[in-house]
Amino acid sequence: MPDADEPIRCTVLYSGTVQGVGFRFMTERVAREFKVTGTVRNLPDGQVEVVAEGDPSEIHRFLAGIDEAMSGYIRDRQISREPATGEFRDFSIRF
Repeated sequence: MPDADEPIRCTVLYSGTVQGVGFRFMTERVAREFKVTGTVRNLPDGQVEVVAEGDPSEIHRFLAGIDEAMSGYIRDRQISREPATGEFRDFSIRF
């Protein structure tokens, strides 16, 4: 686990009614409010995957923003954290 001030990478798998409801587009919109990079995409099994990198406080607030905007659609989430890779330049939807 990285130090509290080191950038982290969070991978979140959201389940519920998360496809076909604008989840990816809302996530991209929420990401613009924070200093995060990464991607959001639909998975074949009906889940949505969010991969985000940034400072832990920014990631926490970003994920809280998704939860607030999409709470009526999210049934569950699985979160994994690891050190950031620096792989992303911005936040975008993957199709």
